[in-house]
Amino acid sequence: MTDGAPKIEALPQAGGEEGLYGLTSALVRAVRAALHRADAGELRELIAPLHDADIADLIERLRGDDREQFIDLASDAVSGEVLAFIEDDVREAIINQLDTSKVAEAISDLDTDDVVAVLEDLDPPQQREILEALPDQADRAGVQESLSYPENSAGRLMQREFISLPAFWTVGQTIDFMREDEDLPDDFYEIFVVNPRQEPIGTVRLNRLLRSSRPIRLRDIMEQELHIIPADTDQEDVGFVFDQYDLISAPVVGVSGRLIGVITVDDVLDVVQEEAEEDIFRLSGVQEADIYRAALQTAGGRFIWLLVNLATAILASFVIYQFSGTIDQMVALAVLMPIVASMGGNAGTQTLTVAVRAIATKDLSLANAHRVFGKETIVGLLNGIVFAVLTGGVAAAWYEDTALGYVVGGAMIINMLVAGMFGLIIPVVLWRLRIDPATAAGVLLTTVTDVIGFLAFLGLAGMFLL
Repeated sequence: MTDGAPKIEALPQAGGEEGLYGLTSALVRAVRAALHRADAGELRELIAPLHDADIADLIERLRGDDREQFIDLASDAVSGEVLAFIEDDVREAIINQLDTSKVAEAISDLDTDDVVAVLEDLDPPQQREILEALPDQADRAGVQESLSYPENSAGRLMQREFISLPAFWTVGQTIDFMREDEDLPDDFYEIFVVNPRQEPIGTVRLNRLLRSSRPIRLRDIMEQELHIIPADTDQEDVGFVFDQYDLISAPVVGVSGRLIGVITVDDVLDVVQEEAEEDIFRLSGVQEADIYRAALQTAGGRFIWLLVNLATAILASFVIYQFSGTIDQMVALAVLMPIVASMGGNAGTQTLTVAVRAIATKDLSLANAHRVFGKETIVGLLNGIVFAVLTGGVAAAWYEDTALGYVVGGAMIINMLVAGMFGLIIPVVLWRLRIDPATAAGVLLTTVTDVIGFLAFLGLAGMFLL
C-alpha cells in the first residue's frame, strides 16, 4: 500500500464480520480511501479476496464519483457475474460507462439466463449493440430468442444450456458423453430424456445415474413424473411450482412442446425473493430500487401514491367536516376519534397481509374464499368486542361519561368488523379483476377504515350524546 494509507483491522479474507459475508464496513472505508487517492494497486489488492456478489454489493454502496472512479480503476473486476448480481439501476449506469466490447466480453461466459438478466432492462438499441458484439453467434441467437418472451416469464428465466438424451442410451454412453463433451452446462442436476420430437419424457438425476450399472438404459431409471413449464408461464407461477413439488430443476418447452431450456432452483430462489420484495414495496407505494436511485427520482416515484393517499385523506376529512357541529359541542370526540380509525386500519392491514400472501401462494381461491371470509369476519368481531371493552372503559373513566364509553365501544366494534371483512374483500376483488392486490389494496383499505371509523364514531355520537 502507499505511504500514509489508513491502517485497516480485520480485513476479510474468506469471510466477513460474522465469517460468512465478505464485505465489511472497514473494507468499504478502505476502498473509498483508495478511490480518493486514485490508487489502483491498493484498490485491486483490497477487492481481490472478494466474491463476485460481494464486489456487486460494494459497487452498489459507492455513490456518484466514487462509483465512476471504481469502474475506471478496476474495470477488469467487473465480470459478467458481477453484472448479474448488481441491482438493475446500478447495472445500467455501469454498462453506460463501460465500452460495449468490454460488456460483451464480460457476459460471454455467462449462462443465457444470466445474460438475459443483464440485458433485459436496457434500451433495445443498446441491447442490439451489445448482442452484436458477442463472439458466439449461437449464444447471440439464444439470448435474442429468450428476450422475445414476455418480461418475468419462464422464457426469460430459463437457461438454454442443458443435457437432453434419447431414452435408448445406456448409463455408460451417458457418462462417457459427459466426460468428453466440452459444452456441458456449468451446473446441472438432472439429465432430460427426450423422444425423437425432442419433447421431454423423463429425467434422470445424477445421483441415480452414478449408482446404476453401465449397461442399463436411461428409460429404465428415468423418473416419468415431469412438471413441464411452458415458456410463457409467469415467473411467480414457476416459483409456486418449484415450492409445491420441491423441484431442483424443470424443463421449459416452446409452443410445439419441444424442450428449449431448463429452470434451476437457484434462479427460482431469486424469483421468490424478488416477488416477495415486490409485494412488500407495492404495499408501501415505493419501488424496489429506491435505495439506489437519486433523491429526485425517488421522490418522483413515490409522488403518485402519496397523491392518491392525499385524495383518500381528503375524503376522510370530508366525512369529519359533515360532523363539525357535533365535534364543536364535545371536544372529547376529537381526542378519541383517531383511536377508532387507527385500530381499524391496523386490524384491516393484518387481514390484508394474510390475504395478499395467500393469493400469491394459491392458498386462497374462490373455492375457499367464503370460508376465509367467515373466519376473518369472526376474528374482526371478536377483536372488536375485546377492544371495545378496553377503549370504551378507558374513555368512560377518562371523561366520566358512560355514554361516551358506549359510543367509542360501538364504533370500535363496527370499524374492526368492517376492517376484517374488507381486508379480504378488497384483495380478492382486485385479484379477480386481474389487478395485483399488492398495488392498490392498501390505499383502498385505508380509505374504507378511515371513512367507516369516522362515520361510525361521529354518527353514534350525534345520535346518543347530543
